[in-house]
Amino acid sequence: MWRLLSPTALLLLVSAGTRAADLSKAMVVLEPEWNRVLVSDSVILTCQGAYPPGDNSAQWWHNESVIPHRAPSYSIEAARSEDSGEYKCQTGLSEASDPVQLEVHTGWLLLQAPRWVFQEGDTVQLRCHSWKNRAVQKVQYFQDGRGKMFFHRNSDFYIPKATSKHSGSYFCRGLIGSKNESSEAVNITVQGPPVPSTSTFLPHWYQIAFFLVTALLFVVDTGLHVAVQRDLQSSVKKWKDGKVTWSQGP
Repeated sequence: MWRLLSPTALLLLVSAGTRAADLSKAMVVLEPEWNRVLVSDSVILTCQGAYPPGDNSAQWWHNESVIPHRAPSYSIEAARSEDSGEYKCQTGLSEASDPVQLEVHTGWLLLQAPRWVFQEGDTVQLRCHSWKNRAVQKVQYFQDGRGKMFFHRNSDFYIPKATSKHSGSYFCRGLIGSKNESSEAVNITVQGPPVPSTSTFLPHWYQIAFFLVTALLFVVDTGLHVAVQRDLQSSVKKWKDGKVTWSQGP
């Protein structure tokens, strides 16, 4: 089979295989960065990834259903409960992204954070968000039912260099007008430092090794084929020129 492939075709095959091995995943980015929002909040989802020249279209999914929207950004002007769920995207030169969860809640206050799982040493940012950005006074943040921080005016709560002791259940409370409102509690986890691993790179090298071995086999097979053909042509030429000698056995 390899004799039917030219060296150029083989190079294209190897190049295509290498590009497939290097194909990266797209990524859904939220703006603002919170994955928990209140009804009527606006959210912009952007598909980050490699785009073909002159083509910045993207494919979008919501809860595994295709969204009839091809722009690189997808806007939700006023979030509704039915906008909750998983969002994925894909560009022309990327694999489909991992799903991003968007939660749309109903209430006066909502505790927000960039993420809910942190590594030791990270800075944890918590935000006590109000419906339609109503003014909130005397804001207090709680961990496992104990008050951790108090602000006369609504402000974000930062925990620098978080450790495992900062894991727990958090919520916020504040005054909206004359009413004392509280958010739902959310769990925050602070993990130990990650252990480096090379296992994620193995599939990439397996694919490259496969195409390199394929190329080597092609070169060896082609060389043998050419050598055999050259010897056969030489023998035929000698026979035609009468240079082949016969010897009679005893």
